[in-house]
Amino acid sequence: MSEINLGIIGGGQLGSMLSMAAKKLNIKTIIYCDDIDAPAQNFCNDFIFGKYNDLKKILEFINKVNIITYEFENIPYEILNEIDKKKPVLPKPSINKLIQNRLTEKNFVNKLNIRTTQYESIKKKSDLDTLEDLLPGILKTTTMGYDGKGQYPIKEISDIEKINIDFSKEYILEKLIKLKKEISVIITRFGINDYEIYEPIENIHEDQILKNSKIPAEISKNIFNQSRNWAISISEELKYIGTLCVEFFIDENENLYVNEIAPRVHNSGHLTINAYNVSQFENHIRAVCSLEKIPLKKLSNAKMINLIGSQIEPYRKNIKLNDNEFLFDYLKKEIKNKRKMGHLTTLF
Repeated sequence: MSEINLGIIGGGQLGSMLSMAAKKLNIKTIIYCDDIDAPAQNFCNDFIFGKYNDLKKILEFINKVNIITYEFENIPYEILNEIDKKKPVLPKPSINKLIQNRLTEKNFVNKLNIRTTQYESIKKKSDLDTLEDLLPGILKTTTMGYDGKGQYPIKEISDIEKINIDFSKEYILEKLIKLKKEISVIITRFGINDYEIYEPIENIHEDQILKNSKIPAEISKNIFNQSRNWAISISEELKYIGTLCVEFFIDENENLYVNEIAPRVHNSGHLTINAYNVSQFENHIRAVCSLEKIPLKKLSNAKMINLIGSQIEPYRKNIKLNDNEFLFDYLKKEIKNKRKMGHLTTLF
């Protein structure tokens, strides 16, 4: 393939950083997004605004690209599958469909003999009456929802009456553990037993939104190895192509649990842009476009801080950065509470 035109579905900050990585590799990017103000249009070669069920616009998009990937997982499976019939979509739509649903995702992980927290499917309100042994827990919608959306902490059954929950949707109840730490492992799979894997990243959340990430993670050697091995097993079983993130919990007894899988580049991996010779974004582009795999080399320890809402404002006033600090402003027009506006990575 002489010239690669890569289609990216979704125009948020992940699409922006994928476009920047592609540009470095002389690959043109065409973004398709249902947000006319999508920040990724500042970084891509071409931008198409359209709803995800607008077949005419989708066809226009397909005709401009060779290969298609996506920056977020909540895209209707039917749309991705139809696109895949005309141009290759990576990761495969069937993988996205599996991971879109928290119940099928956890069932998949458990079948690999990989530990998750205890959970049960909730299809109606009365299903909760016999599940007191899973409390305290978190009730989550089985589909959609990110950064804490569609999630309801429940300490006891009576809490259900205090929360306005729409039981026309399906839910999953997950038992809370005595959480010690959260980590993530990012892996890029190129083919059978052919991958590059980053060291585990330690994450801290506030209000269920990622606040900061750092490497090295302060974890035992056993957790270090187990988390990497589980990420490899998951990506191999999925026959995944591209960059994938596995989020983990560690409890007070040093037990490791898979929290969830993100079939895409991941917020915690932003620090790979500055801390490694090849970022998670470049590796994703290399994998989905069948380019050469470059051996991964860590260049520095790092800490990444998400700039949420108005926290971006001082940095937009030409604040002076130190030589070891790297700012990425997502160029989102509207500053909103709890909205990720940018990030700052510090090397050490």
